Amino acid sequence: MTAPTEETAPEQEAPHGGLQRSRDGALATVRRGLRLSPEFARGLWLTLLLAVVATAGKVIVPIAIQQIIDRGLGAAGGGPDMDFVTTTVALCAGTLAVTMVCAYLMNVRLYRATESALATLRRKAFRHVHDLSVLTQDSERKGALVARVTADVDQISTFMQWGGLQLIVSVGQLVVATVLMAVYSWELTLLVWVCFLPLLFGARWLQKLLSRAYLKVRERTGDMLGAIGETVMGASVIRAHATEERTARRIDTTVVATRTAQVKAQRLSMAVSPFAEMIAAVGNAAVVVVGVLLGIGGSITAGELVAFLFLMTLFVAPMMMATEIFNEAQNAIAGWRRVLGILDTVPDIADPGEAGVQLPRGPVEVRFADVSYAYPGGPTVLDSVDEEIAPGTRIAVVGETGSGKTTFVKLLTRLMDPAAGRVLVDGTDLREVAFSSLRARMVMVPQEGFLFDSSLGANIRFARPEATDAELETAIGELGLADWLSTLAHGLDTPVGQRGESLSAGERQLVALVRAYVADPDLLVLDEATSAVDPDTEVRIQRALDRLTRGRTSVAIAHRLSTAEAADEVLVFDAGRVAQRGTHGELVARPGVYADLYASWVRSSA
Repeated sequence: MTAPTEETAPEQEAPHGGLQRSRDGALATVRRGLRLSPEFARGLWLTLLLAVVATAGKVIVPIAIQQIIDRGLGAAGGGPDMDFVTTTVALCAGTLAVTMVCAYLMNVRLYRATESALATLRRKAFRHVHDLSVLTQDSERKGALVARVTADVDQISTFMQWGGLQLIVSVGQLVVATVLMAVYSWELTLLVWVCFLPLLFGARWLQKLLSRAYLKVRERTGDMLGAIGETVMGASVIRAHATEERTARRIDTTVVATRTAQVKAQRLSMAVSPFAEMIAAVGNAAVVVVGVLLGIGGSITAGELVAFLFLMTLFVAPMMMATEIFNEAQNAIAGWRRVLGILDTVPDIADPGEAGVQLPRGPVEVRFADVSYAYPGGPTVLDSVDEEIAPGTRIAVVGETGSGKTTFVKLLTRLMDPAAGRVLVDGTDLREVAFSSLRARMVMVPQEGFLFDSSLGANIRFARPEATDAELETAIGELGLADWLSTLAHGLDTPVGQRGESLSAGERQLVALVRAYVADPDLLVLDEATSAVDPDTEVRIQRALDRLTRGRTSVAIAHRLSTAEAADEVLVFDAGRVAQRGTHGELVARPGVYADLYASWVRSSA
């Protein structure tokens, strides 16, 4: 059994917008992982001391057997010395009791340190995922991304709590057994090591193969979890389109790929076991033959030879366990690499933190100063946009699909940064504004408001945790939604279900608007806030929007004519540029993109 070798290789660059993939060698990966979780090393000296005592206690039985055979049974006078035998057995029992206590304390300390360290690793990975841009997060399936923070860390936990413990005990056992065997016979000790050298060199070569195999296992597991997660979340769509069989085949493909990777890795790790058993058998036979010859020559007593064979059992056990330890170690290293891949991915949307600008409260002025943007590896989607939005103005953004309006909104909310130009809020580049200030002054209501599996009140209070029920009811009333609240049997205590599935799409949008109102932003950004709702709910939403946007700067992506009609100005996007700008009445009256869109809306609503 050998420690993982340190092989360093340049880290592979992430795909456009994707996560990094760590290419550190095995030992370098473990070192980095341990540095990220300092709790592993906290109090390690005491844990190692307990491990030494627990391991050293195992050799008391071979020593006791040697003493009983050579001194207790071969005492002068021809009979056994029962007092010596009894005393030796009692000392052996006492030592084993101490060993048992030390082993228990070692396990407790190791488990506590491991869980504390892995909790730190999970927190760091989870928070880093949230720091990554939406573009980077979208580069991986959500299930696969979650797997990096959960399943991969769990694999590390399995190794540190079992494999790590066995590694400490096994190394200690090898050292203690080797030293004591050398005391009895250095010749036999050298013979044992010569027998096991091929296993050590073979394990070093196998480690490289296992490292690649278990990284593939973790990747395939992430793919499988991602596919299963998508299938569970999209169950209604799958049933609606009767694609159960095709979906099942897709899941089967990922499951089979995971199984194939696991079997390949297990096949490699199991290759050590038969080889180790053969070497152990050869080693035992060689020790017996050579030991008898040494005994005839007077170099070793019968008791010492028997004790040596017992010690050889302690020596061989860690070698035989090398397979399982290798298995868990390489799985854990693969998991560490994937977690480190997250932490190595530099957020492209950086928070200036305490050095950032704190924006004053009040209606917001926005300016896009010659802004351009292209998604990684794709064409330009915004081209030299140069527009200003006056404080307190309600802007509607319209355009065909792919015209650049959604990218415009993402840049405004700093979900992405422009490739060229600047986005300024109250004259300050968004890249210089502290996130705490930016998020306090700017709220985005997405196309589909995400609700947590909690009560209606808890979801609204998400924007301001200290808000009371009375304040929430007041906010709902000010938005003209008191009649809607009264239709809910449990009012603010109404459970909304997972992702808000207990509410209709329109009701989820209402909750998102109330949440935005409670947050009290100065700049409100709405992404198709009135899309996909029934007429009655649209009236409620429009009424709430009128009150929500009053006195605030607001930018709304509009797919419905009513939103554009109610706006102070309309920005019309076409092929990544602002093709037209003006009021609804002005734009309808003159030929252009907006007039064409208006005519299309009229025809579709007729």
